[in-house]
Amino acid sequence: MMMKPAASRRSDATKAAILEAARERFATDGYERATIRAIARDANIDPSMVMRYYGSKEGLFAAVSVIDLRIPDLGALPGKHIGAVLVTHFLDRWERDDVLTALLRVGVTNPAGAERMRKVFVEQLTSIAAGVCPDPADAPRRAALVASQILGMALARYVLLIAPAVSMSREEVVSWLAPTVQRYLTAAQP
Repeated sequence: MMMKPAASRRSDATKAAILEAARERFATDGYERATIRAIARDANIDPSMVMRYYGSKEGLFAAVSVIDLRIPDLGALPGKHIGAVLVTHFLDRWERDDVLTALLRVGVTNPAGAERMRKVFVEQLTSIAAGVCPDPADAPRRAALVASQILGMALARYVLLIAPAVSMSREEVVSWLAPTVQRYLTAAQP
């Protein structure tokens, strides 16, 4: 049976409202305290609609946390600039993407959030590392090292708000992190 266009539009609008409300609620309250009822209230719908479309809080969180890191093509860059471009890219993402920050918050307190964060970073960083590292077989390890730097700074700067990390200029952060990220991706294995 084919859905009528008007019903499809209403369904799409309802899903979009749920996702927007869920993003805000997860970012504000975190995974543990966010409730289906509160999200439904924020979206001006009945809680049963959230369950109809997403099945559970975990399903809704997974839908909200589909994140494309939009990592630039590093293979086209001169090798010596890869670290700086990648760190700058991630600073840009953290500073304008509340969903990414919310995912980090949830990832440090909740197993489902941690799994989601792992999936986002491992999959996307490993493919980038494979394209630029000397031995593509070593890409997963190198991607994990890059993630440790990127996520560590994001946690310190945007979640925990550690004063020195927050007060550093973008240029300082790039100057400190870029050489390490560069080494992780392009240096010969120690």
